[in-house]
Amino acid sequence: MSAMPAALRQITPDDLMPDAEFAQVRKERRTALMPIKRLRRIHLGPHCTFFFECYDTMLFQVQEMLLIEKGGAAQVPDELAAYNPLIPQGTELVATVMFEIEDPIRRAQTLARLGGVEDLMYLKVGDDKIFGVSEDDVERTREDGKTSSVHFLHFGLRPENVAVFRDPATTVIVGCDHEAYAHMAVLSPSTRAELARDFG
Repeated sequence: MSAMPAALRQITPDDLMPDAEFAQVRKERRTALMPIKRLRRIHLGPHCTFFFECYDTMLFQVQEMLLIEKGGAAQVPDELAAYNPLIPQGTELVATVMFEIEDPIRRAQTLARLGGVEDLMYLKVGDDKIFGVSEDDVERTREDGKTSSVHFLHFGLRPENVAVFRDPATTVIVGCDHEAYAHMAVLSPSTRAELARDFG
């Protein structure tokens, strides 16, 4: 696991194993990440899941993409450009937010009702509600009002928010204020302890 300062967390080419070497340790790396990923996965309502990302989850993802797509050194810059922005930089939490509905007709109907949902996802830390900001401020709701099934959100915390987040007496909530998907989920103490590692 990475020991670099939170504000400097980036994957570089030097962090990457050759594909053949990664293939040999892939299974044990995945197994080692499972407890971390479990703590970082928050279910919000019946269809939505937050996956809070970190250096370790993104490093594994980059290695996976390189192994699967076999693009070699030429592929590395694109993967780093895609995944490095999802590594929290010391005063934020970063989440991949997915709406997962197996039936394609129900999925299309649900997403059609959720336009703008990416602007209404929040963290409530004590009395402060911190709304997520889409990665690169990319709008993921189409002109027809249908939202994407995947969103990448940054939750920027002030130092006082971080202090409150770390206080075990405080309740921290993940939620959504969209009228068609108004749900909340309280973070467990173990999840909060894991996510607190993302702060500098």
